[in-house]
Amino acid sequence: MAKAEDGTNPEVHIWRIAPTRRDLFGFLGWGAVLTSIGIGSIAFVRFMYPRVLFEPPSRFKLGRPATYGVNQVSDKWIKALRFWLVRFDDRFVALSALCTHLGCTPRYLGTEDKFKCPCHGSGFRGYKAGWAVLGTNYEGPAPRPLERFKLVLADDGQLEVDKSLTFRIDKGDAIKPNAFLPFA
Repeated sequence: MAKAEDGTNPEVHIWRIAPTRRDLFGFLGWGAVLTSIGIGSIAFVRFMYPRVLFEPPSRFKLGRPATYGVNQVSDKWIKALRFWLVRFDDRFVALSALCTHLGCTPRYLGTEDKFKCPCHGSGFRGYKAGWAVLGTNYEGPAPRPLERFKLVLADDGQLEVDKSLTFRIDKGDAIKPNAFLPFA
């Protein structure tokens, strides 16, 4: 006699009334396989898109030279571009505002004429010491002087700084072309 096909036959029903241990492990196994295929597919799609780091440009126009006072340290660009523009009687210097010890941003103390790092107390010489030693470390743990950036006069008469090219005073770069901009 044939068994009933109305769902009461335990051999025909998918769960056979109650799932067995073998059924449970089968479903878990297939779930793990399908999950790993899904994660692998997502990783493959992500692999097709390159990881590109979009950095801001390294060249900036700073305005006309006449807008900067003689024998002054301009902190106009500290927050946005992290450098000082220092004007002497006969030249401009773009000085990095990145401490050479641990990368903090020093502050210019006008009363003491020095750049002072708030993190560990490194001190760098101010503009009254002269353009050749501007930014030289003389106190604290900083291992070397502040760097200078390339500074040129653009075709439209504005000052232009290029942060991708740096000059180091301790390597004798202070007198190299573009380490300062002669201007009378």
